[in-house]
Amino acid sequence: MSIRHGLLALLDQGPRYGYQLRTEFEARTGATWPLNVGQVYTTLSRLERDGLVEPAGEDEEGHQFYAATEAGRAELRSWFDTPVPRTNPPRDELAIKLAMAVTVPGVDVPAVVQGQRRHSIKALQDYTRLKGRALAGERRPGAAQGADLAWLLVLEQLIFQTEAEIRWLDHCETRLAQQAEIEQARAAEAQMAETAKAAKAAKTRTGRRPAKA
Repeated sequence: MSIRHGLLALLDQGPRYGYQLRTEFEARTGATWPLNVGQVYTTLSRLERDGLVEPAGEDEEGHQFYAATEAGRAELRSWFDTPVPRTNPPRDELAIKLAMAVTVPGVDVPAVVQGQRRHSIKALQDYTRLKGRALAGERRPGAAQGADLAWLLVLEQLIFQTEAEIRWLDHCETRLAQQAEIEQARAAEAQMAETAKAAKAAKTRTGRRPAKA
């Protein structure tokens, strides 16, 4: 998640101070990725260091405002114009968990998959319910103009992502069942080979002629 560019997008619309940035960021994303004020000010410090924002005075209550510089606006336009790269996909905890589960003895991997599926289906139901409210025109308190559309887009991304996750979990379950069948077949073949080897050895011993006196 690019907090850096999200804050730049807000500052491109005019000077704001830290708490305002946090509130507007969460309003536009439905608090899907909540921020704390510390994160906001840390990011602002880095943006200022890089020449992308600059102090823009204080109000009567002592709030420090920041504004985007020309370099910051150019950075923002470049971000909007450049596709999000897929060369280094973000780490996915679920994928890592299952990758480790199949290699650690004693883990009930199908149970892990089933537990995650139940959780994901519940999340999908929640997202779908929220989407229904958004489409029905239910406005969120304090939402700025355009924030409801922004929230709807985030919700739909979460829905598509969760649907894909559930399909992947279904695929994992099928793959696990196939692997179990393969391992059972290999075990059966190994047992048959061992039985045949033992039978051959017994036959050899039975058919061996007694040594001459």
